[in-house]
Amino acid sequence: MKHTLKYTFSFCLLLSLFLVQAQDVKTKNLDKKEQISATPKQAVKSAETDTIIPPKTDRYGLRVGVDLYKLTRGLYDKNYTGIELVGDYRLTKKYFLAAELGNENKTTADTRLNSSAKGSYLKVGFDYNGYENWLNMENIISVGMRYGVSSFDQEINSYKIYNPNPYFGEMPWKTSGEKFSGLTASWIEVVAGVKVKVINNVFVGFSLRMNTLVTNHKPADFDNLYIPGFNRTYNGTFGAGINYTVTYFVPIYKKKVVAKNSKKKEEEK
Repeated sequence: MKHTLKYTFSFCLLLSLFLVQAQDVKTKNLDKKEQISATPKQAVKSAETDTIIPPKTDRYGLRVGVDLYKLTRGLYDKNYTGIELVGDYRLTKKYFLAAELGNENKTTADTRLNSSAKGSYLKVGFDYNGYENWLNMENIISVGMRYGVSSFDQEINSYKIYNPNPYFGEMPWKTSGEKFSGLTASWIEVVAGVKVKVINNVFVGFSLRMNTLVTNHKPADFDNLYIPGFNRTYNGTFGAGINYTVTYFVPIYKKKVVAKNSKKKEEEK
């Protein structure tokens, strides 16, 4: 009887140890499964966190500068001095309010007339940027229009009378010095140009301009051969010009760019 109780007790002890061991193995297996199932979710969450791209923003502000073409032209053209200040302000994603303010003094020498024009001008209009920039780019390829006005004086320096029968040679030049003050002109200008950001907030630009006169106050018996801001007149109403600018952008505020897909989803909602 004593041995029977001993063997029974030993068997129960072994059975309890076996059950405990089996429970530990089961618990460990469950822990491993939970770790395995949790790891991909954490990895996906981590990957999503790591691949989040910050929203794109457009900067809005004022860009001011100077026309280097007019500023340096006097270095190689003794008959010209002038300066032009340029600026634009971003109204929307594509449209810019633009203006130019300048002063010119130009002497025009023709075969029979030498005259000087001196005055100031203002041009106001808009530019439309047709270039789709990549992230953090602010370059511009634009077309636009301006309305320009000019107030100036003309002076006839010298002239030569036309002789239809130059048997005895050409007539000599005559000094005049006659002046005409308070002259005005206005015109419409079509502009095409580019602006490229070279370093932070600094832009270099180039534009081509085609002009047509709207009004032109002329002196009696004399034509305005050169109008400050309009440039040389051809056939009375047509003009053309170029400028080469360096400008600095002053940011005022930023606006978040909303993707087209996001806009469609919002409209559908």
